[in-house]
Parts: sequence; structure tokens; C-alpha cells
Amino acid sequence: MPFELTLPFSAIVGQEQMKKALLLNAVDPAIGGVLIRGDRGTAKSSAVRALARLLPDYEAVDRCPYRCDPAIPSRYCDDCRRRASAGRLPAVRLPMRIVELPINASEDRLVGSIDIEAAVRAGTRRFQPGVLAEANRNLLYVDEVNLLDDHLVDVLLDAAAMGINVVEREGMSLVHPAHFILVGTMNPEEGELRPQLLDRFGLCVEVTTPTDIEQRLRVMELEREFIDNPQAVQRVYVPEETALRGRLQSATTRLDRVQVSDAIRALIARLCLDGSVAGHRADLVVARTARAVCALRGAALVELSDVLEALARRSSWPRFRRRRPPKRRKPPGAMPPNRKVLPAESRMKAGRRPRRASRPAPRRSTSSRIR
Repeated sequence: MPFELTLPFSAIVGQEQMKKALLLNAVDPAIGGVLIRGDRGTAKSSAVRALARLLPDYEAVDRCPYRCDPAIPSRYCDDCRRRASAGRLPAVRLPMRIVELPINASEDRLVGSIDIEAAVRAGTRRFQPGVLAEANRNLLYVDEVNLLDDHLVDVLLDAAAMGINVVEREGMSLVHPAHFILVGTMNPEEGELRPQLLDRFGLCVEVTTPTDIEQRLRVMELEREFIDNPQAVQRVYVPEETALRGRLQSATTRLDRVQVSDAIRALIARLCLDGSVAGHRADLVVARTARAVCALRGAALVELSDVLEALARRSSWPRFRRRRPPKRRKPPGAMPPNRKVLPAESRMKAGRRPRRASRPAPRRSTSSRIR
């Protein structure tokens, strides 16, 4: 979508939690993406599309379908590795863009498949890159991720976690980089994600409908102004967008110099342990998020407030919900405490059958006695 048709990121009214989570993933994509849950019409899609305007340009290998980073040879694709053996690869500067995955996409469209046209015309077997290849070093947006097929979500999240896409099909074996910022939006009223899939997202924020009258009036005014003259709205927010872009770029550069003390690491581990979380992914994501928060506020050492803010981005996350302790099985014959034992129960406990209450003999009618 062209930038002229998107609302500026700074113009979005309210929804500070959602905007902060998107900025943190832009600072450190290793956080693992963000899942935005909320009601309809709460600017979820508008915020995601506006984020691409703030992301900086990047250098990529020229004529590479995967836009490999020329500064990191270890992440080269197979073609760039062969080309690099002959000399230095030429580089070109590209803007970061949004790659959308529709909910009706097939697995071939997601991971890639054989180029049928090249196979029919030239009789050659050539790989046709999919959405994961297009999303490398870009932002991958999945709207209504809860309506996506489960096996597609598994492939998507595995590629996001490993940073590569492994293709093994039709006698073709290929591996290419797949580093991207993953953003998913969903409406809980239309269905929930499986807990295994929810656990793979780095952050999760709940978006609610604003109840402040001033904010709702501002949304209506902004919508009318943007429909009448979108270029004028873009010009109004140019200073704020420029300042936010510079702040984001400074935080990205400062991230490698942010330090986490041993006391903060121990605090993160203790908080995750007290929350009875499963696995170590929660500890790692909280630490990365705290470093991104620290870099975004311009500091060089993670503090307690950064850790608490990182945990606040995960307050609704299933990984941070306390698990129920397992129920203890009662031994056979055990009675609940403070319960009065009835005579029938005491006889059954001793191995004897309880006595049956004697029934009175039925009374004969007068007519039978006359007979």
C-alpha cells in the first residue's frame, strides 16, 4: 500500500500499548513479533501499515531475490555464496516494506514452490520464492491470524524462530534466510489461537475501544480530514514522524551497547519462576524486551522499570499465567476432613453391607379378608 494512503503513525489516537509494542519489535526483531488482540475498528491494521514509514532503509545484495545482507556473509543464500566466491557482491539500498499474508494462502505460496512456467517452457527446474522469501528483512503482517490454517501458522512461526526457510519438495532441497518482523492481529470474538501458537509470539497486547469522549471526537475529525486531503494530514505530522524515526534509528544503533546486570537477570529469572512459566523462552523474551525498552529511552543499563514495562507487555500472555497445581489423588477409602461418618458408610468401610431399612408389610384390603 502506498504511504500516501496510510495514516501517519504519530496520528493514531491513543492505543499507546500497541504502538509501544510495535516500536520495540522494530528496535529488536529478535523479540519474536507481536500479537495484537482487540475489538474491531481499533486501528490495529492502520498502526501496522504506518510502522513501515518509520523503519529505516537497508543495504541488500543487488539482484538477490532474498535481499541478503552484504555485511553478514553467514546469512547468505546459496546463490549469494556462489557469487561471493568470485569477489565482492554489489549492494543496493532498499526501503523496508510490508508483506501481507492472506488468510486463504496455500502452503506453496507461503514457503515457495517450483516455477511451473519455467518447467513447461524451458524444461528446467527452478524455485519460485514464496511469501517467506519476500518477507526477509521486511515486515510480515498477518491479519486475522486466528483464521489462518494451523499448519500454515506452524510453518510461519518456525521460520520466524529459526530465521531460515527450509524447502524440501518435488526433489528440490533449498534453504534461504527468513528474518522478518512478525505482526499478527486478531479479534478474539472470531476464535482463539492454540496455546502452542500463542506461545511463539514474543509480545501480546490487548487493544480496547477508547471510552474517552475527546479521543473519540478526535478520531472522527482525523478521519474526515484524511479523506478530504490525505497529503495535508501527512504534512502536518512530518515533524513528529521525523523525530520518531530518528529516535527509532538511534535506539537500534544503541541496542548492542545496552548492558544487563547479573542482578537484573536474576530478577527476570525469579519473576518467571514465580509465575510458574513453562520453558526458558519467557526469560529470554523478557530480557530482550527490557533491553529494547532501555535503548528506546536512551539509556545504556537496564533498570527495574524496564523489566516491569517488559512484563506489562505480557500481562495477558498465557505463558505468564500461573499454572494450576496438579490435583492430589486421594487414597481409596479416604474421607474428607471434618466430615461426619454415617453408620452405613462405617459398615461399608469395615467390609460389611449396610443394613436395609425394614419395610412395613403391606396392609390387606377389607375385600380380601371377606373372601
